[in-house]
Amino acid sequence: MSEKKLKDGKVSIKEQFSTGEAEVIYRPSPEPVDPMKLTLDGLGYYPPLNPRTYIDNGVQIDQDVPVKMRDGTTLYVDVYRPAGEKEPMPALISWCFYGKRPGDSPKNWRIFGVPNGTVSKATKFEGPDPMYWAKEGYVVINADSRGAGNSEGNLVIWGEQDGRDGADMVEWAAEQIWCSGKVSVFGNSGLAMCQWWIAAEQPPHLTCIAPWEGTSDLYREFICEGGIPAPGFNNFVMSDARGPGMIEDYVEMIHQYPLMNAYWESKIPDFSKIKIPAYITGGWSHLHLRGSLNGFRKIRSQKKWLRVHREFEWPDTYSWWNLEDLKRFFDRYLKGIHNGWEMTPRVRLEIMDAYDYDYQVNRPEKEFPLARTEYRKLYLDAAANSLSYQPSATETSVSYDGNSGEAVFDITFTETTEITGYMKLRMWVEAEAHDDMDLFLTVLKLDEEGNWLPTSVLDEPHPGAWGKMRVSHRALDEELSTDFQPVMSHRKEEKLSKGEIVPVDIEFYPHSRIWHKGQQLRLRVAGRYIREGWFEPFSWETDNKGNHIIHTGGKYESYLQIPFIPPKYKAGDYEYR
Repeated sequence: MSEKKLKDGKVSIKEQFSTGEAEVIYRPSPEPVDPMKLTLDGLGYYPPLNPRTYIDNGVQIDQDVPVKMRDGTTLYVDVYRPAGEKEPMPALISWCFYGKRPGDSPKNWRIFGVPNGTVSKATKFEGPDPMYWAKEGYVVINADSRGAGNSEGNLVIWGEQDGRDGADMVEWAAEQIWCSGKVSVFGNSGLAMCQWWIAAEQPPHLTCIAPWEGTSDLYREFICEGGIPAPGFNNFVMSDARGPGMIEDYVEMIHQYPLMNAYWESKIPDFSKIKIPAYITGGWSHLHLRGSLNGFRKIRSQKKWLRVHREFEWPDTYSWWNLEDLKRFFDRYLKGIHNGWEMTPRVRLEIMDAYDYDYQVNRPEKEFPLARTEYRKLYLDAAANSLSYQPSATETSVSYDGNSGEAVFDITFTETTEITGYMKLRMWVEAEAHDDMDLFLTVLKLDEEGNWLPTSVLDEPHPGAWGKMRVSHRALDEELSTDFQPVMSHRKEEKLSKGEIVPVDIEFYPHSRIWHKGQQLRLRVAGRYIREGWFEPFSWETDNKGNHIIHTGGKYESYLQIPFIPPKYKAGDYEYR
């Protein structure tokens, strides 16, 4: 690999990926900081090497065990197993670049939305609790991935190299005397993302996976959703990462490679290679949703289950009822226990209503998207700021300031309306005084008087179903797109000329919500993300100047397509959903 020095201590290394070469930027690892000043509790604490074996509450801990990867790089893991147990057991790997022992930090480690004491201090951030799973007859391996903490090498961020290393770890675990030869990987969020690439490597002893809320396309879902660079949250995620080498600067890479190329393609797993049992979850209200549902739809496993919920990922992961559900899955495929798991509905959905009230919880379905979906078009009328099932023949337009304004379009439902699945917006737009424009879309629920009815996530109001687009990235990938999910290719820029009016097709992240008769749906269009009081520092590098203009009616037929879900059965006025 050739290396070029850049300013500020950064280097550029030419690397080979499955679809071609690319120069990858690495930044120096920051100096260790006061643990009390870490950005997010538990995310980036890496204690010094301290190899030892000890017993705590009936669990044997082998700390800082070295494991060699296929290229000779040594990674370090902590292994938790029932003390005194002679029979081999299945292993659960907790894999990511987050610190493997956050509980050793002098800072009071806590998980947002999870009461103190719910999990033990042995739990890796977003990973399984070793002290629980060891008592249930499992070995848990908390790993520091390549370049994290004391593990050797440069720290890589998800993708193909991470998958190869994770696969090597699976095979190492399977060879240990304490392992039965059956291995899984578990964790949510960042630890779920790793699983897609590990499973795509098809390590022989990887028996099943449980990616609970995992982004699966780093470009489209994490760093450049809709073509709009999003450094804020990503810098937040990476701010506490540390190790002995350099750190892959994927945030800077969006400036190095603003369009799709071999580097960004290496951050998309090959779902067709994943054929083992999988238990996947997603949250209607969080950024991992698209990746989770794409993974469920595209993996080739004949044994796959999906559960989608309203609440934030951490309370969902560590609640006792979901923990017991997960144990049934692992017992079935890692221990061979015939416990009725196959009777679990393939899809379970929470249908959201308002605040922390869900209209239905874990509603059983057979597939996603739902086979009974009726796609309906709600046509925009700029003159009336309305949505209607009938298009307007009159051409009209509405404008708003691209940096501070917004346009809204409302419809009052005259029947109970459930929207579950993929929405999309077809809209004709114009930038009055610029060659580009960023669109931030939201679908809101209003009551009969027009008051906003949010859903609650960590007791905070959620802004609603969302979609985004930088208009110069409007070209679609015809192979990936469907009628209900337009997917941008991000392979070229198409700047706007003065007075040019263009159609755009924008996907929303999937949604599931009930509108009762008389309630309103509002489509909000703005040039910025509208949310207050949230702990994750979302921000985007927007490119808006002057007014945005939305054209509707006549030849500018603009519409919001919704996945209307009819009731399963009807008896008179009563609906069975």
